[in-house]
Amino acid sequence: MIPGRRRRLYLSSILVLLLGLCAGAAVYVTAGGDSSTTIGYEVINGVAYPVAPADSKAYQRDLERFGGKANVLAVEFTRWFESLWQGRRLAFTVAFLGIAASLALFLIGRLLEPE
Repeated sequence: MIPGRRRRLYLSSILVLLLGLCAGAAVYVTAGGDSSTTIGYEVINGVAYPVAPADSKAYQRDLERFGGKANVLAVEFTRWFESLWQGRRLAFTVAFLGIAASLALFLIGRLLEPE
């Protein structure tokens, strides 16, 4: 028999997991495509890939000229982090956060002293 506090944490862990996965699935189904602006397309092996303004060589050169390599890396990291909160990638972010919160609750329940 599982003690009361530990049992509540385990049940909360399951509930958070289910809610996180359901929310992620709902976001995935309702999310549209990529909303970034496109200035053109680059064709590689017969497949057309959109090119954003920030991907142009002139933009990259100006970034490096004004701030160095660290500025280029910081802008790339910022763009990547911002992309996690848009479109279908948001669904995976929500699902991952739900799984992480559920795991945290489960581990806290495991570490509790028996009552």
